[in-house]
Amino acid sequence: MSAELEDIHEECGIFGVWGHPDAARLTYFGLHALQHRGQEGAGIVSNDHGHLIGHRGLGLLTQVFSDEREIQRLKGDRAIGHVRYATAGSGSTDNIQPFIFRFSDGDMALAHNGNLTNCPTLRRELESQGAIFRSNSDTEVLMHLIRRSEQPTFMDKLKEALNTVHGGFAYLLMTENAMIGALDPNGFRPLSLGRMTNGAYVLASETCALDIVGAELVRDIRPGEIVVVDDDGYRIDTYTDRTQLAICSMEFIYFARPDSNIYGVNVHSARKRMGARLAQESPVDADMVIAVPNSSLSAASGYSEQAHLPNEMGLIKNQYVARTFIQPTQELREQGVRMKLAAVRGVVSGKRVVVVDDSIVRGTTSKRLVQLLREAGASEVHMRISSPPLKYPCFYGIDISTTKELIAAKKSVEEIREFIGADTLAFLSLDGLIESIGLNADAPYGGLCVAYFNGDYPTALDDYEQDFLASLTPEDRVRIPKFALDDSDYQGNEFSCQKGLKPGEWPPKQ
Repeated sequence: MSAELEDIHEECGIFGVWGHPDAARLTYFGLHALQHRGQEGAGIVSNDHGHLIGHRGLGLLTQVFSDEREIQRLKGDRAIGHVRYATAGSGSTDNIQPFIFRFSDGDMALAHNGNLTNCPTLRRELESQGAIFRSNSDTEVLMHLIRRSEQPTFMDKLKEALNTVHGGFAYLLMTENAMIGALDPNGFRPLSLGRMTNGAYVLASETCALDIVGAELVRDIRPGEIVVVDDDGYRIDTYTDRTQLAICSMEFIYFARPDSNIYGVNVHSARKRMGARLAQESPVDADMVIAVPNSSLSAASGYSEQAHLPNEMGLIKNQYVARTFIQPTQELREQGVRMKLAAVRGVVSGKRVVVVDDSIVRGTTSKRLVQLLREAGASEVHMRISSPPLKYPCFYGIDISTTKELIAAKKSVEEIREFIGADTLAFLSLDGLIESIGLNADAPYGGLCVAYFNGDYPTALDDYEQDFLASLTPEDRVRIPKFALDDSDYQGNEFSCQKGLKPGEWPPKQ
């Protein structure tokens, strides 16, 4: 895991299985493969002949299910699960998913990956109508909307609710008779459907979770789609035709596991291409390339091959140290970096090194890395970042809600270089990122959301808009392409599609 990007967090991963006799245990395995997407809490809900049984708690999956009896108690051949990192809602047990809702006409469970941009408004409206929330997570909003809908069927109610919520979301619902997945109209978060040899179906945030349970990929769920899995198999439905693929580019840069495939693109291969493109764009005379472990390994490999430089292990990560982002002071955070990463003196001493990392967030971790390498005797330290500078917040489910601590929002590349103390510093260009990932979708930015780099948001920002606009400098207002920030693009409770493109112009051409 990149030392720098530990300051940014993906909020969660979801996994569900339908039709396997040991569904809860299978869900445990699937969630274990998705643990990188959330370490704050975990939960599993099983379906035993229509009766939903759940267990959830704070901590890693192995801590929450440390007692084998907890898995054994979750009977049934259907289950859904969730691993969480909070983006909306506090870190308490009340916010750990999946949520179970018990109604007179049957139980339901719900898990959510993403963030709703109009949640505060919807929640106020629902509370004014008498709704009672038992958590402060935005996930509950969907269930209240479903139950209050006057549409005739459950699927009609669900579709109406999905058209009411805005933002980034991959939902996983469990009813007595079906497992249902739904993706937002832009497909910000990934969701895949798999099938096991015994006929069981699996839904997962990443294909690496399908692999671990021996499921074969059936298809990626696409923007605006609903997939319904029941005893008759699966079927695909849609709730809107106002779709525009804009999957989070951070999935490819950092969040997804290297062995996952997203819309047919292997994550490791994409990162390797990013590194190679970075070497083409920003070459430097050096003796070796080193990666910041672990998610920069692929990009460093690509850089070294393109630059014809040896790829050395110049930094070692201690796998058994608590995550540094929990440290309450800057001094302790910097000490945490020293505990977590060590420079290999015998490798870097007297050498000119190219350090490849995923991103620079605050800049403090990169500064400490440069210091570590210089203390270990490196004669030159050249930082190369396999993504563009992070300048703008994310409102769709990544924990970058403010620009205050984004160093690239305040400093130029040269000023950042001075701050971290590197001999040179270069970032991957936005075009280089898009071309390296290679989705090639018929959509802006090749089907990627790159708003964190250029401020060009694929949707209206709803409740976040005023705060975001207030954070912009006069230079930002001139530089940022306008479409979602223009009132003329808003469509009430519907997502605004990007200008000049027809709804549904996707998926990537293979």
